[in-house]
Amino acid sequence: MAASQSDARAPFALDNRADIVLTGTRESHQVKRFELLEHTADVAMVAYGKSLPEAFANAAYGMFSIIVDVDTIREVESQMVTVKADDVEMLLVEWLNQLLFTFEVNRLVFKRFDVREFSDLNLVATCYGEKYDRERHGSKLGIKAATYHMLKVDPKTNQVRVIFDV
Repeated sequence: MAASQSDARAPFALDNRADIVLTGTRESHQVKRFELLEHTADVAMVAYGKSLPEAFANAAYGMFSIIVDVDTIREVESQMVTVKADDVEMLLVEWLNQLLFTFEVNRLVFKRFDVREFSDLNLVATCYGEKYDRERHGSKLGIKAATYHMLKVDPKTNQVRVIFDV
């Protein structure tokens, strides 16, 4: 069962609005970026995209929406992030954990992720955001790490599933 904003059991306010607009058809429609799933002690998320790089970007957006109110993040700074891994599943975990490291060490929060290069072994992205301001961005839930538990990257459906250790 997917958690929703009205779910009274949710320990924090979930922000999984549908805010990607797909165009190219007569009528534009919105597709959700990610959804948070119920999990015993951690937070599970499935991220979606029109492509696998977009699903990786939406996983990052979803992760930051768990940590802070992403609507309050301004895109005043950018940072290039490069990660390499032995396979595409490991790449997802390395990507998310590198962003967590950047948040913890440099106190940067991001809301937009432009994936510039992508393969099963390599990801290069420009991330846009700003220095973390607890008063303005808030603090929802601390994430320790993206884990390998139940990790899934599906290139056929352009979906990724990750569980965060909180």
